[in-house]
Amino acid sequence: MKALTWQGTEKVTIEEVPDPRIEKPTDAIIKVTSTAICGSDMHLYKVLGPFLKPGDILGHEPMGIVEEVGPEAAGHLKVGDRVVVPFNVSCGHCWMCTRGLQSQCETTADHSQDKGAALLGYTSMYGAVPGGQAEYLRVPQAQYGPIVVPADGPDERFLYLSDILPTAWQAVQYGGVEKGSTVAVVGLGPVGQLAARAALYLGAERVIGIDLVTERLGVAAAHGVETVDARDIDGDVTDVVREMTNGRGVDVSIEAVGMEAHGNPVAEQVISMAGKLPDPLARKTIDKVGIDRLDALLTAIGSARRGGTVSISGVYGGAADPLPMLDMFDRQLTLRMGQTNVKRWTDDLLRIISTEGDVFGLEGLATDRPPLVDAPEYYEKFQKKQDGCLKVVLKP
Repeated sequence: MKALTWQGTEKVTIEEVPDPRIEKPTDAIIKVTSTAICGSDMHLYKVLGPFLKPGDILGHEPMGIVEEVGPEAAGHLKVGDRVVVPFNVSCGHCWMCTRGLQSQCETTADHSQDKGAALLGYTSMYGAVPGGQAEYLRVPQAQYGPIVVPADGPDERFLYLSDILPTAWQAVQYGGVEKGSTVAVVGLGPVGQLAARAALYLGAERVIGIDLVTERLGVAAAHGVETVDARDIDGDVTDVVREMTNGRGVDVSIEAVGMEAHGNPVAEQVISMAGKLPDPLARKTIDKVGIDRLDALLTAIGSARRGGTVSISGVYGGAADPLPMLDMFDRQLTLRMGQTNVKRWTDDLLRIISTEGDVFGLEGLATDRPPLVDAPEYYEKFQKKQDGCLKVVLKP
């Protein structure tokens, strides 16, 4: 089969690789019909190379049709089912899974590294499980993970249940967004767009979206978001947010960017240098003294009112990130964060998008729908935010 493989820093290629097969009784095989490029794939593309090896298959937002089912997954799936595959690989029965913390699954976690649940297509830190940017995918823990969706309707009504829709939903839920809330969303990529829409769906009185890409600001504004173009601010963005909220700040501030935020060239150089070290040394450096580009996170922290909540959905990997603890403590902020517990939110989200129509604008989110073989070109395009590229859905 054809698959998108990592070959080095900012280098991915389409290769012919062996078809996946059932390896464990809880496996299933799906024929992939749609598979998206995620913002966190960009971290693999540039920063987290020391945790990858050439030939690793990327991708963690797939859906498709079940072709084969292992004996222990047969009670949950059957051949011909149309399914979305969550990016975190979880068992459904361990202590963590039964408490709605599927991203911390104790069955699939690599305990030798003290990390959370295995993730599709996401480095040796998280299980080195082959990803879904391919023609076929082996799905581990298929007795629990795959989400069976209606047989009809466009893929993109359901595809984002794999990651970015529950990620956005968890962000607003962790933030405690409710009717009348004021919300800031820092970063208007796909997750930020959906978080803003989810906040409005839940009754937020105002949602302020912050970005520096013209097209992304335009998309957010078209969905009822008040936008702040960070390029136009002479000073601190947080001052603008406070001015917009009677000097107070917002009830909920959502960070939807992650470790590669714009605005800190020193941190960018440190990250780039670590990535150029020999892999064993680079891994140790990132694990022990790694830092992130924190401008988006600091903006989110500064935009929250006293007693407010900062909900972090962007992916971070630093072990030595400096944070303004005095300010955070003084302002009595609540911080919530972490990998998304996809299955925790599945029932609610599937009901909403199945019965209430396309209330989150899922079918119009993708700006590019190229064939899988063009994936390398679109990795670069998405990373550089060229030609209004907001979300890429690959078609195997």
